[in-house]
Amino acid sequence: MTPDLLARLRTPEGVNALANAAAVDHGDPLAAASALRSTGVDPELAAAALTQVELRRKAAAKFGERAARMFFTRPGLEQATRAAVADRRAARLAAAGVGTMADLGCGLGSDALAAASAGIFVYAVEADPLTAQIAAANVSALGLDDRVKVDCADATTVRVEDYDAVFADPARRRAGRGRVFDPNSYSPPWGFVAGLTERVPRTVLKLAPGIDHALLPPGAEGEWVSVDGDLVEAAFWCGPLAEVPRRATLLRSQAAELTGSGTAKAPVGPVGAYVYDPDPAVVRSHLVAEFAASVGGRLADPDIAYVYADEPAGTPFGRRLEITDVLHFSLKRLRALLRERGVGRLEIRKRGSALEPDQLRRDLRLSGPEAASLVLTRVAGAPTALLCRPL
Repeated sequence: MTPDLLARLRTPEGVNALANAAAVDHGDPLAAASALRSTGVDPELAAAALTQVELRRKAAAKFGERAARMFFTRPGLEQATRAAVADRRAARLAAAGVGTMADLGCGLGSDALAAASAGIFVYAVEADPLTAQIAAANVSALGLDDRVKVDCADATTVRVEDYDAVFADPARRRAGRGRVFDPNSYSPPWGFVAGLTERVPRTVLKLAPGIDHALLPPGAEGEWVSVDGDLVEAAFWCGPLAEVPRRATLLRSQAAELTGSGTAKAPVGPVGAYVYDPDPAVVRSHLVAEFAASVGGRLADPDIAYVYADEPAGTPFGRRLEITDVLHFSLKRLRALLRERGVGRLEIRKRGSALEPDQLRRDLRLSGPEAASLVLTRVAGAPTALLCRPL
């Protein structure tokens, strides 16, 4: 994608090329390119149109039906906020009375689009010229020009004080270097991002899920979000936007939230009849103690986030397995047990174990008609295997 190609894709000629590309795209790129060129589309535009059709198809998982009208780049799509997450954030901002917002590092525009759809006017800035142009194109494609203004600009130059709230999503990748893990290497750097809360109290920071809790501004809320069990982001809600110290938000067919201090410690006791594997958002938000309390559970090792209970309890915050056997880990004993049970299909989960599941599965030489789940962990410091019946 180039600025010129983006401009061409937005003309009647480009719209027609996109429609034809969607019609001939049946999974064979060479055949699709040949078929599209046979309709009179020049090779450069044909390639751009086919790429957009492919990206739109992939983007449907993040953006739903809106993806069919939007424009993407591969890195931009990978880094874009899922619509379900952005929409939920926008609704919370609107409910807090935010009427105008500066979006610093808007990328392809996912959060700006969600905020605008919730009735918030957004001034969105993006340092990369092409990405800024694509964000503007997406704003127009969704009919939100009256609620979003997109500029190609350095986020550090924006007068954020002119807005009710600030949303910042600092870039955490570098060309040729991949992901950046040091917050001081973000763009803009952490010093600028963290300082936004002093300029605009209602600030929200979108960050990598692995962000250190110690970086939370004083009094801020740390939220960790998972979508269908995949941990996708952390968000720091600052100033008046903070409602609780920690929040785990799980977005599935129905949303669920768990809140707490983030500092509580779960009780420690013996392995029970059931083991719960908490959702990664629960673990990363340091809400395992609150989760354990919700199912009447405990830990068997104070440093490992598997929760054990004697009675089953329904919960959206973790997966429950029924334990059938507990043994100190021994490959020979485990292989014999699985052979005795006729287990040929084995799901392996682990925490606190150095074993590699794929290698272990090969070493076990499984055969038989039965399925089971295996949990590799530690109990009171000892390597332990839990054979389970999945529920």
